[in-house]
Amino acid sequence: VCVAGYGQSDGNEILQLIPPPTLLTKETQGLCPERDFKVECGGFSERPVYSLKYVPDTSLLVTSGPPDSSLQVWQVSAEDSDVIKSVSSIATENGTGQSWAKIATISARAPWVLHGSRLDRVQITEVESRKNVYTAASRGSEELSNLAFLDCNTLLLCCATGRLCLADIRQPQSLMEAMSVPSAPCSEQWCMGTRHGAQGLEPSSQPVARLSSRGLLTLTDLRKTSEFLALAKARVPSPGSGAEFLCVSWAPALEGYLAISGFDGTVHVYDTHSWESSGREAEPIFVHKGHTFGGAGGSRDPPLVTVHTWHLQKPRTLLSAASDGSLHVWDWVQPYGKC
Repeated sequence: VCVAGYGQSDGNEILQLIPPPTLLTKETQGLCPERDFKVECGGFSERPVYSLKYVPDTSLLVTSGPPDSSLQVWQVSAEDSDVIKSVSSIATENGTGQSWAKIATISARAPWVLHGSRLDRVQITEVESRKNVYTAASRGSEELSNLAFLDCNTLLLCCATGRLCLADIRQPQSLMEAMSVPSAPCSEQWCMGTRHGAQGLEPSSQPVARLSSRGLLTLTDLRKTSEFLALAKARVPSPGSGAEFLCVSWAPALEGYLAISGFDGTVHVYDTHSWESSGREAEPIFVHKGHTFGGAGGSRDPPLVTVHTWHLQKPRTLLSAASDGSLHVWDWVQPYGKC
């Protein structure tokens, strides 16, 4: 597990952690004497790390953060070293003055990184050679909240306004298909979560979830974008001043379940099977509140969950991190009366 700091100082840590033994076994264990993560290697970033992605099938990490939209490439240490070192940076055209870049990685053909801060600044770069592979053709300049590879040829871009754009790298000059969201206040911010399907399934058949800063959730089938599969309202507190930590993610090993965070110190898990298009409030089947009880106390603001992710093999196991530097691994239990 890799984590990084996002403070404004020039000494933000980047760490690779070894999970506790209970997470490394395939079978569910009882009580385990070792419950803490251990630092395997680490380094320091001169800039805040707002996004960190591992490049599959390599020992490389890619990070992004203010003050511009450039990327930093890191080499995770070899066996005889415990240092994560900076090996290169990927500059972007007209990157100065742009907000930090959102990133996604893939290694289907070669180690690639998809990155951009605005709709007209999206490109794919080969990580090791820093060669530009693809530049999206778009006349819009909306700010981006998420980027994703659906497969090695298809890209999905989510604007902060909630609009989704689909692009094919084999047709760089083609217009990207746009999908809007329900009418909402202009100040509302959105993010998206894509689900990696089972082997043999088309990526486009997997629904895309979008989450707004007001807690509105939409599910969209990319094969039929004229209507929503479902609409729901999450039970979340009133939105704060920013939506930079909004996060929605599908469970990779459990069909129809997703988690959301970024509103406070909790992570909510939802079962979407019963959702309709009415937009009614959805009841979470589990709420993780561990971060709210682990703060320093006193007059400091309560911790805010900054990101969460699902364990790839353990269906009901999630990891979450918060603004107080805490990292939790936890399971949720199906409520009684549910299948």
